[in-house]
Amino acid sequence: MILAAFLVLAVALGCSLPGLSLTALESSVEIPLTPTVAPPQLTPVDEVQLANALEAQVVGVYDQAAAAVVNISTRVIGYDFFMRPVPQEGGTGSGFIYDDQGHVVTNYHVVENAESVSVSLADGEVLPAELVGVDPSTDLAVLRISTDGLPSPIALGDSDQLRVGQFVLAIGNPFGQEGTLTMGVISALGRVIESPDGRFIGEAIQTDASINPGNSGGPLLDLQGRVIGVTSQIISPVRGSTGIGFAVSSNAVRRVVPQLIAYGRYPHPWLGIYLLELNSEWANALREAGMDVPVEEGILITDVYPNSPVDQAGILGGDREVLLRNVTVPIGGDILVAIDDEQISSFEELTVYLETETVVGDTVDMILYRGGQELTISVTLAERP
Repeated sequence: MILAAFLVLAVALGCSLPGLSLTALESSVEIPLTPTVAPPQLTPVDEVQLANALEAQVVGVYDQAAAAVVNISTRVIGYDFFMRPVPQEGGTGSGFIYDDQGHVVTNYHVVENAESVSVSLADGEVLPAELVGVDPSTDLAVLRISTDGLPSPIALGDSDQLRVGQFVLAIGNPFGQEGTLTMGVISALGRVIESPDGRFIGEAIQTDASINPGNSGGPLLDLQGRVIGVTSQIISPVRGSTGIGFAVSSNAVRRVVPQLIAYGRYPHPWLGIYLLELNSEWANALREAGMDVPVEEGILITDVYPNSPVDQAGILGGDREVLLRNVTVPIGGDILVAIDDEQISSFEELTVYLETETVVGDTVDMILYRGGQELTISVTLAERP
């Protein structure tokens, strides 16, 4: 039995020996190539008990959380043959009850361009929903529905404590099949995925739990029934699950959602630069154009927004334009290589660092090259316009 074999392996790898500690070994000591202590062997009874315990835990999480998972439907404005506006059925997705004030968390792309939104509860009741706030850059949105008789909200977990290999559960409405549970493991952590506005979301969780169209916005849960992510994207050539799905982390939810509830938007930290990502080819092209480029990777600041944080800090953009590789490029500006000792060599890395490690009002140290000389300039982040 596959599950039983998996449980035997899991127990064998996870066992510990009382009183045993690791100490430094002298180089002359030979390390045996085979274990001196055999892993514990499970009896068929043990295997059944472990399988039953895992099954009971999964059932318990579903029983506890499923009532708080909702189905979201939208209506959008389309146009008929005579270009007259006509209400049409929009998309569908999932969400979950966030608090006892009737707030529902979902993905931004589920409610994008919606003229109206309705929420179906697990018991079949359909409620109109008010759009409270959206943030395309993290693909999160908050709705509000009536609080009368709502199920208990689902608690958030700490996504910083997750480990690859942990069991996870996704509950949602794939292809309109309400209250569907799928199970898998965390396949990877710290993934970067593209947001609906063309930016990047860091800290994303990759899972092999089946996620399909309609799951978007639903919760990804640990075996304690806590939300550790909001299912958001899949990689698939056929718009169906191929075992590569992604969720926005619960700690991103923890940062963004309270701001959406309070203000309807999330203030994103902002430097105010135009940039060109450097690689060895671009670096050589810039050197041939007469610019001193002492690094092979980094970000060339081609221009700065007037009165932006970097402008006020004295960081420089390009001072002349040259034609490089059939592109007109402003050159002569500062080259950014790190922020707060975190190496930065792409727009993706810059965006993820600012979004996950800073907030508006923080002061960061930008490590730059100007005229071949390294310098550090402190910049206080403003809100992105």
